[in-house]
Amino acid sequence: MNPEIKKVEFSERAQKEIREILTRYPDKRSALLPVLNLAQAEFGYISEDVMVMIAQLLDLTPPKVYEVLTFYTLLNQKPVGKHLIQLCRTLQCALAGSENILDHLQQKLGIRAGETTADGLFTLRTVECLASCGTAPAMQINGVYYENLTREKVDRVLDELKRGVQPVAKPMGAN
Repeated sequence: MNPEIKKVEFSERAQKEIREILTRYPDKRSALLPVLNLAQAEFGYISEDVMVMIAQLLDLTPPKVYEVLTFYTLLNQKPVGKHLIQLCRTLQCALAGSENILDHLQQKLGIRAGETTADGLFTLRTVECLASCGTAPAMQINGVYYENLTREKVDRVLDELKRGVQPVAKPMGAN
């Protein structure tokens, strides 16, 4: 265990929500995913100290929490930028040009997949299947889908986000 692990605690609101979550499961260890999601909402990501706290709370070992944490791409193990870009890399999106979009995003943002811009504005990730095969290539930014991507559409979206324009969430297939 890392000797520099800090003592962290959930807020009162989160503690109340955890108590409610635990009532839904006969074995508190089964509440791991909802508690991880709550922790991410509370702290922004799941650090080692948060992981240890959750393990203790749910009577799990830290490696068991780590196994689950590393399995799900929606759970963050380190801080992410204000705008989390998730670009689909599965076959349908790849056939429709997601590799070209990835290259363009990396060049435009000056980072590689898995990195965050120096200003903390953007984190770029590739993910498995965004369930948007009919409108590939697709990406999701902070829960909003962008489909039928072109370099021009990507530039427009990034420029709007840089200016602080928040996109309106649209159902899949709507843009």
